[in-house]
Amino acid sequence: MGIEVDDGLTIPDAELTWRFGPSGGPGGQHANRANTRAELTWDLAGSAALADHPQRRERLLDRLGPSLTVVADDERSQSRNRDAATRRLAQRVREASVVPRRRRPTRPTAGSKRRRLDDKRARSRDKQLRRRPGTDD
Repeated sequence: MGIEVDDGLTIPDAELTWRFGPSGGPGGQHANRANTRAELTWDLAGSAALADHPQRRERLLDRLGPSLTVVADDERSQSRNRDAATRRLAQRVREASVVPRRRRPTRPTAGSKRRRLDDKRARSRDKQLRRRPGTDD
């Protein structure tokens, strides 16, 4: 089945590695004995799911590194933590896949230039008024 990240990418279950352990923290015997913490790892560098998407692979490797690991230990149940980990992994991959928009350089408007110079003149006037009066005044 796998994790469906978006329309173009599904990560097969065979590429995912699960590890479970105690979640730690307060909670008494249940927290100490139950392996509810879920850790999900995906090897991006060796993934066959990204074979058809070379640009996306490069973008993900640059932003996330050769492998991506997410941890979920919010819930008391292992199955709910598994679901949370799969959602987090898919979300991280979606966010890292976004192509940033190119910044188009703009020039300052005539009004902004005028306001900046007016402010500079006003600041200069204020500082001149703070000076100690000289003998010629």
